Amino acid sequence: MSPEDLQAWLASTGQPSYRVRQLQQWIYQRGVRHLRSITVLPRRWREAHQGVSIGRSRLVQQVQAGDGTTKLLLGLEDGNTVEAVGIPTGERLTVCVSSQVGCPMACRFCATGKGGFQRSLASHEIIDQVLTMGEAMGRQPTHVVFMGMGEPLLNLVAVLSSIQCFCRDLGIGQRRITISTVGIPQRINTLAQQAHQVLGRSQFTLAVSLHAPNQPLREHLIPTATAYPLEQLLEDCRGYVAQTGRRVSFEYVLLAGVNDQSHHAVELAGRIRGFQSHVNLMAYNPIAEEDFQRPCPQQMERFQRILTRQGVAVSVRSSRGLDRDAACGQLRRRLAIKTTAYGNGNPRG
Repeated sequence: MSPEDLQAWLASTGQPSYRVRQLQQWIYQRGVRHLRSITVLPRRWREAHQGVSIGRSRLVQQVQAGDGTTKLLLGLEDGNTVEAVGIPTGERLTVCVSSQVGCPMACRFCATGKGGFQRSLASHEIIDQVLTMGEAMGRQPTHVVFMGMGEPLLNLVAVLSSIQCFCRDLGIGQRRITISTVGIPQRINTLAQQAHQVLGRSQFTLAVSLHAPNQPLREHLIPTATAYPLEQLLEDCRGYVAQTGRRVSFEYVLLAGVNDQSHHAVELAGRIRGFQSHVNLMAYNPIAEEDFQRPCPQQMERFQRILTRQGVAVSVRSSRGLDRDAACGQLRRRLAIKTTAYGNGNPRG
């Protein structure tokens, strides 16, 4: 709940307004999972409200890669599962969170889309991923990226509400938060407007999953892109920059022999040269359902070099957790296949 909602609820149960801060401290700083554990509250009140849920998930599975990357499979109240990934680098702990159970976008190279779409997450189910990751890794999360399961722009209210909580209750500034989207018509402009209304300003990073320098190839990789021409997507991104003053990051997953050739790099540079933007190149993480392959390091370096020579700001994002199914949706997908093999098609863990 927001502080205002908490205050209204506490007042309805006969508690003073200062209890709001106590509840927030115990939930966000101490990580309590039940009201009965908040001993600063009156015992009789706790007993009377022991059926009220704080909204924490259940840890179904935890795996850790050799590089420290940690993936959690979390069980929700309705039996669905969702993934979160913790990526430690020096003093930073970045939590990659999901915004939906499954994903309706069905990108061919993404394991999440292979499992179908169930529903959008509530804000507390997003917030819980960051809290649980901090507990699992024994350190305070410093950055949040909405790059897990789901399309954040199809769940804007919950996404912006959770960002408000990250800033207010966990001390994670907007500039340390990234929202990644594959692109939904009319939603980028809506994001800028609603962010201003909810957060006061748009200081987080918008990352757009491009993955192709032209419309036909993009439609081949992202079937839903048929509804959103590349030129219109880029025009909306320019509008976002104008509204917020923030540059846009373009995500580009390199698939060997598909979108990683030199002419693809030249064409991409022609599309975004002079744009207030940055390109993140990533090597494809293989999934069982597709025959796409990772490009060799030399090809990635060549692609990056061409973009740099063309005046495009670019960096290569190193892959993390490859030895423990760290790519989006892989752990949940593996559990779903396993439970189906045992006669239970519902991946409840």
